[in-house]
Amino acid sequence: MGSAYLYVKAFHILFVAAWFAGLFYLPRIYVNMAQETNPQVLERLLGMSYRLYRFMTILMVPAVILGLILWLYYGVGKGPGSGWMHAKLFLVFILLGYHHACGSIYKKFKAGINKRSHVWYRWFNEVPVIIFLIVSILVVVKPF
Repeated sequence: MGSAYLYVKAFHILFVAAWFAGLFYLPRIYVNMAQETNPQVLERLLGMSYRLYRFMTILMVPAVILGLILWLYYGVGKGPGSGWMHAKLFLVFILLGYHHACGSIYKKFKAGINKRSHVWYRWFNEVPVIIFLIVSILVVVKPF
């Protein structure tokens, strides 16, 4: 595989890392929003979460597109013993749902109908960390 493959891979890793930074931080803002009683501070946190979600979405798109290019064009993870890739793709699908859930949560906060506690958001915040750990092991170790 040539240097184009390495550039695609490098940019895929860059965009995935940037997207994950948002996935790690946005739910933490939601923890603070669930605890906040000052309307001015809550409005500031709403603005922060909106801008971060929008930016995360911009970062997610090239991460997914570049991952698809690696998978479809360069054949990464195809062939015998590529069960790790199927598991990774399943987890990416879960992350896309998680990303969408973050947007839905923002809309509920914006509408003033949050019904969850800060403790729930603390647990929700752990989901991308666990998925990141599993995906990293799958990609590096390729256990099956």
